[in-house]
Amino acid sequence: MAFLSFFCRLSLVSCVTTSPIFAQEKPLPVVASTTASAESPAARNAADGTIMTRKDARAITLKIPAPRGQIVDRNGFSLAQNRMAYQVALQFKQFETADRDFVVNWGRSRLDALQALIKNPVAKTDDEIFAHYQDRRWLPLLVSGQLDEKEARALESKLTAGLILHPIYRRTYPQGELAAHILGYSGSVGKLPTGPINFNEPLWEESEGRAGLEKIFNTQLTGEPGMKRLLFDENGNKLVEEQVKRPRPGGTLVTTLNLEWQKLAERTLENGCRRGAFVVIDVVTGEVLVMASRPSFDLNRFVPGINETDFKALEADPAQPLFGRAFQSAYPPASSYKPIVALAALNNGTVTENSTIYCPAAITIGRTVFNNWSRSAEGSINVKRALARSCNTWFYQVGIDVGPSTFLNLSRRLGFGERSGLPLIGETPGLVPSDEWMLKNEKRRILDGDTANLSIGQGSLLASPLQVAQAMAGIANGGALPKLQLIRQVQDTRGRVVQAAVPERKNWLGVDLKAVEIVRQGMSDVVNAGGGTGQSAGLSYTTLCGKTGTAQWGPKAKDQRLAWFAGFLPMNNPRYAFAVLYEGRPGETVSGGRMAAPMVRKFFEGIKDDIKETITPPKKALVVVDETEKTEEAPDEQVTPLEGPMKALPVEPLNSSEEMEGEEVFEGSNEEAAPAEKPRAIRAIPVGDDEVIEENVEEP
Repeated sequence: MAFLSFFCRLSLVSCVTTSPIFAQEKPLPVVASTTASAESPAARNAADGTIMTRKDARAITLKIPAPRGQIVDRNGFSLAQNRMAYQVALQFKQFETADRDFVVNWGRSRLDALQALIKNPVAKTDDEIFAHYQDRRWLPLLVSGQLDEKEARALESKLTAGLILHPIYRRTYPQGELAAHILGYSGSVGKLPTGPINFNEPLWEESEGRAGLEKIFNTQLTGEPGMKRLLFDENGNKLVEEQVKRPRPGGTLVTTLNLEWQKLAERTLENGCRRGAFVVIDVVTGEVLVMASRPSFDLNRFVPGINETDFKALEADPAQPLFGRAFQSAYPPASSYKPIVALAALNNGTVTENSTIYCPAAITIGRTVFNNWSRSAEGSINVKRALARSCNTWFYQVGIDVGPSTFLNLSRRLGFGERSGLPLIGETPGLVPSDEWMLKNEKRRILDGDTANLSIGQGSLLASPLQVAQAMAGIANGGALPKLQLIRQVQDTRGRVVQAAVPERKNWLGVDLKAVEIVRQGMSDVVNAGGGTGQSAGLSYTTLCGKTGTAQWGPKAKDQRLAWFAGFLPMNNPRYAFAVLYEGRPGETVSGGRMAAPMVRKFFEGIKDDIKETITPPKKALVVVDETEKTEEAPDEQVTPLEGPMKALPVEPLNSSEEMEGEEVFEGSNEEAAPAEKPRAIRAIPVGDDEVIEENVEEP
């Protein structure tokens, strides 16, 4: 741009972090430059300034802040990056007559002219103007907020002499509200100094992570600053301007999120509820593909900083947009917890696949009547029908027979009651009660009435949508609970992977696989069998397994309820687990089947092509044979396959003229094999806590 001063051109590198894999924009050229006066040889160096020069001579060393690294989704689409921004600055000359009145009038006249050109210029007192001239006249005095490139271009030709546009890096979040609670935001480290110029002062305000991934991975995202030297003669003329060290941008943080899926999930929540959450997890790798909370907030409101009034308004908003419901809130899991009780009962032999239990409209435990959600009897039913119909009275009886320690311990192995280990700030651990907890908080051990409530996901049992989705991933996996991942890798500026992780097991479940299959079938019946409570979640292209849930939540006086739908797909060889939460308004009648399940259908139908591509079995298999067994001397001899498991690669039908020799065959499943630099996940870090405890009762 024409208005970039020669000084500014030297101070900038790329406005966007780049790497071989995730390049956004080409970097601006950075050149060293010298400017010599008639009395000074061009070869003079910035180190030539000495203490013998007059007061107007200066040798100044400045720091060039490095741009922060990018945060991107699993496919390299940007979630946080840098853009060029500009600030109007007052650039003093070396005045022959530099008394206070002259300097102040010179600066004030230009600031008055600026009033008509921009909104809210930064006010400067006469003392500040004169003090800057005395101590810092070689450097620009910033007198405006940040302007984007369009605003700067429109302003350029209107600026009077002595006003310049000073370029800086500006953090920007191209997706606005998307994944705001996960990404976090950055802010200024501190204001620019005043008074005499110090060695290695920054050219503009440096930034640091203040929340979310920006804060947790601040070290990796913060680059290495560069260095510039300036030399002025005794008349204030610039003799030398040279870049001694080029700034190095921060690394690129590659998340496991799928940008398009995250967008769809947030749109689904926007259209389906006022407040809620949506989480999707890869059952095989443990990668979190979607983690959405509604309502959210625009991260760009925090750039370069949010004023106190706006921040307090966000904090005071009753919808709590700053609160990440997907992982920071703890709710009763309600009937989405019933598959865990069923799995525990099948695993220890309390029930079998075909054994039946009579389910009345209500049962009495002690002096308390515990109702079925429908207030109707279901008759004698087995475990699969109990799941499909979400029959409370079946689970009251079975939960007591199994014993609370059995199904509560299984829920702990499925991730309830502890943080996931993902790099999240304020993640709740939820709550899985024990006798010790009950004695401390309720002054009694877990009684049969408590067990009945717990067996339908009520009482003191609390979990976040992330934890419920994680438990579904464990049931879908069957043998183990996968360790969750939110970061695939960290790359340096050259695209080299400096941190990465591979899928890991978090816990062995220690359950019989036959019991898992029975529970899966029961969860399939919830959606696909007659009378199932989650039929509105059914998909057109695969069999989805799920579980509805409805709970009373919050202060009883508000009569506020929650709706859940959680599960996985497809039924055979599950690949994706999910949990959806609908937070009802006070007095609103809700149910998991009517509120949450339709959102699941809308989301997964919206990414049908992506899902089908992943879950469709290979069309053909390449049989790897021992080529040495077929020779030119015996071309018709039968070829014997190699011993051991065959390797298969999904392929499209080949034309008859196409050859299959020389094709590389990879071990593996549904994902294409990729070169070594394809993003992978790094190990997650545990973070702080934010526990929420509420009293609740159940209604499916």
